[in-house]
Amino acid sequence: MKAIWNEAVLASSDDTVLVEGNPYFPRESLDLRYFEPSERRSVCPWKGTAHYFTVTVGERRNVDAAWYYPDPKAAAEAIRGRVAFWRGVQIRPD
Repeated sequence: MKAIWNEAVLASSDDTVLVEGNPYFPRESLDLRYFEPSERRSVCPWKGTAHYFTVTVGERRNVDAAWYYPDPKAAAEAIRGRVAFWRGVQIRPD
């Protein structure tokens, strides 16, 4: 699968984990030149505390367009070290 925004491939992997309809990509599959840490946090009762990345491609920014759980709860251990996307990031098959 590929995560694409503003014609840039943000992540590409055949090893994604689907949780609540969102594919989580391995962190090592990200093209890190597009990502910067965000201060945003949110809490899921069964996954834990999510942290976010802002994505920048060219001069366009997509604030908090990716999220991850650095220390997921036991029920969500499968997404440790993985990142998911929203806010217009398209997920396409390879």
